[in-house]
Amino acid sequence: MGVYDLTRASTRGLIASLCRPTVIGLENVPATGPFIVAANHLSFLDSVLTQALMPRPVAFFAKAEYFTGTGVKGAAMRTFFEGVGSIPVERGQQAASVAALKTLLDRLEDGSGIGIYPEGTRSRDGLLYRGRTGVGWLALTSGAPVVPVGLIGTENLQPAGKKWIKPQHFTMKVGRPLYFSKTGPDHALPARRQATDRVMDAIAELSGQERAGSYNQNKAEG
Repeated sequence: MGVYDLTRASTRGLIASLCRPTVIGLENVPATGPFIVAANHLSFLDSVLTQALMPRPVAFFAKAEYFTGTGVKGAAMRTFFEGVGSIPVERGQQAASVAALKTLLDRLEDGSGIGIYPEGTRSRDGLLYRGRTGVGWLALTSGAPVVPVGLIGTENLQPAGKKWIKPQHFTMKVGRPLYFSKTGPDHALPARRQATDRVMDAIAELSGQERAGSYNQNKAEG
């Protein structure tokens, strides 16, 4: 068993025993080939939960300092985040930046699964904010299917601004893949916006969140 499989299995077991999550729709994750997980974002733990519960590896961004810490704690964090397949990103570098998107595109071209939060950052008020178009760019450029995910109740595991984690039941709903024509990077902005809006509609249906008509401007990270 490789490091990823071992880390994921142990994390999944811990989540199952402490939180007893309801997980629906894992059969919707493609068995082979690249895919894009697009999820709503309520908690710092969302990436860890999704990576642990998905049937295939999914690479999300994680802050670079998680990979550079020293001492026993630093080594443990580095081992964990490397083990779940996280991609280091410098603090302040937006997930929708060109460099970050190209990193995700490289993973897709290798046939891997990647994860992205179209809202850009965590929702502090529970609303589902307007999606930024990075997910649309990835879908149209790569032709990889987008797997929408609705997370429900994960904000209760680690409330915003709190450092402690309180085991709670939560739900993860995985929707049917959304397919878009592969146009490559040279596509019209309206097409990118349309693809992103379609993804957000699917996420909203799964999560049941009230929609916000604006982008999330919070500076929260994770």
